[in-house]
Amino acid sequence: MRISRTAVSCPHSSTAPRATPISSPRSLKYEYELYVESEIEDYKDSVSRASLLKIGDEAVEVLRKSDQIALTELLVWQEVDRIIARRLRLPTYATWKRRRLKMLAEFRTPEHWGIAPDAAFVRELADSTDCHVLVAGAEREGPALYLAARGAAVTAVEPEEDAVERVVKAAHAAGLTERVRGLCADLGGWAPDVALHAVVCTPSAFAGLDVMDRARVIEVLQSATVDGGVHLVETIAAGTDRLPLEELHSRYHGWTISVERSAGSRETFMARKATVTAA
Repeated sequence: MRISRTAVSCPHSSTAPRATPISSPRSLKYEYELYVESEIEDYKDSVSRASLLKIGDEAVEVLRKSDQIALTELLVWQEVDRIIARRLRLPTYATWKRRRLKMLAEFRTPEHWGIAPDAAFVRELADSTDCHVLVAGAEREGPALYLAARGAAVTAVEPEEDAVERVVKAAHAAGLTERVRGLCADLGGWAPDVALHAVVCTPSAFAGLDVMDRARVIEVLQSATVDGGVHLVETIAAGTDRLPLEELHSRYHGWTISVERSAGSRETFMARKATVTAA
């Protein structure tokens, strides 16, 4: 899958975009039907035309023996699909559902994605169902897929096309495609098109941006964040590319701020937007 850079450019906006509805998750029955269809189509692509025609002849013979009055092309291809499904020994819906539910339960655990269960990221976003979350600097697919598995709608932004493809492919493999959107862009030239409930930034999110650019990006993200929303910015405590905590503190005036230090040289800056109560 190739992702166009030009298709994801978006002008900066000083006002928060309106929230868009989060699509309902697909039913397990529908997922199973897609799974069966995909397996059958992959099989068709893997065999020669002669082999496929032979299966077609077998399908015609089966339908004739069943006293099928009208052998339409649609009926023949439906029987072809049934023959292929039997050859592939695809699991029944009940068996597939049991496996899928077990897999989804694993996806909802941070450890499955290599994330520490006591990390600030996990604690602050424990209840992310029906939330829009931006993961910026998505060089690792774990955070995006973990949040998607817990019911969030995730936009993963990363300037490197290979990194975006990796996130999108991992989401497809996990059956989370409908909840993960991958965009090939850098924060300096992009702005959210939906209201955000949370923003997660890795150290690479602000790479290549000077102080003024970072200030503008943070302002755009703040404007796009709903009241009560949270920003988590992972920084490197030392090194020439570090994002100074002092700079972050100065940009989040009026937000509730805390800093959590983890093993190694990483720090997580957390800021929660104040909730404005109606007079």
